[in-house]
Amino acid sequence: MTNKQKRFADEYLIDCNATQAAIRAGYSEKTARQIGQENLSKPDIKKYIDEQLEKMQSDSVASAEEVMQYLTSVVRGQSTSSVLSLCGDGCQEVIEKAPDEKERLKAAELLGKRYGLFTDKVNLEGAVPVIISGEDQLED
Repeated sequence: MTNKQKRFADEYLIDCNATQAAIRAGYSEKTARQIGQENLSKPDIKKYIDEQLEKMQSDSVASAEEVMQYLTSVVRGQSTSSVLSLCGDGCQEVIEKAPDEKERLKAAELLGKRYGLFTDKVNLEGAVPVIISGEDQLED
């Protein structure tokens, strides 16, 4: 992939507009539409764009590990949140507070579900009669 093609791919990732990406990458305005479509059909450019899109998505979505770390920090009271507090004289201020008991309990519940700590045990013992009916009965 040439430097110009890489620039096209990076520009394409901004707005997914091949024509505008080609122009911003330095291609002629007259041929930008055609060049943009050609570039998108080239395997190495397409692969680069797909990899970058995947990376952008993974950067914006929390991983399972991040979620577990956050829930653990809530359970342990190590996280903080900003809340609006009223002062005695009527003024308002933003304060940082640790999770309250309800928030910690919810985080513990979610972690417990993840690790299967709260499974219900069901007793399925019992006798079930078997009844044979119809013409398929055995004859002596």
